[in-house]
Amino acid sequence: MSVDIITNILVCGIGGQGVMTAAEILAQTAIAKGFDVKKSEVAGMAQRGGVVTSHVRFGRRVYSPVITPGSADVLVAFEAAEGSRWGDMLRPGGVAMVNTIRLAPPIVSAGLYKYPDDPVAQMRAAGITVVDFDAGAIARALGDLKLVNTIMLGAIADHLPFPADDLEEQIVGRFRARKPAMVEVNQRAFAAGRSAARGPKAGPANREPAMAG
Repeated sequence: MSVDIITNILVCGIGGQGVMTAAEILAQTAIAKGFDVKKSEVAGMAQRGGVVTSHVRFGRRVYSPVITPGSADVLVAFEAAEGSRWGDMLRPGGVAMVNTIRLAPPIVSAGLYKYPDDPVAQMRAAGITVVDFDAGAIARALGDLKLVNTIMLGAIADHLPFPADDLEEQIVGRFRARKPAMVEVNQRAFAAGRSAARGPKAGPANREPAMAG
């Protein structure tokens, strides 16, 4: 992909899932590759458990940090219903990488939003290309639920205008000096995310939404 083309990535999820960290890693990787980068974040509710979105835009020259509806190339949904809620941000031909975990945010318990029966099916019914997988199950198999962030980044690595190795290096580079023991497991998590994204497009979501406080 040419640097003259702007890449738009929308990351969404629930507070505490690592949405903003994932967006920061994407932005830093793009900067390291010589792109002009703009990033913005919106926390619908500031506390842990509130909905969070982050816009990352990069290219030869980027003037606005905000992705307009219908122009996102990739939607990275850390939570299934948030993926469905932000699906209209994708451009035709865009792709949604969706973690099938179901975490109902406070806006659900407050009665301001009804949690959909099947968020992933809802997205597909709207014509959205969805790659869904249980990132939490992958992280548990690797021994650390905090690896969901790396798994989700691995999942989108082959949909970016720079080599997957560059994104992986940005992730593991954060651990080399402070926590070298975390380097190998993050490399495995990144590879697992890439593998999950190449797998079957369909996958059942957990039917019971967990209420987040």
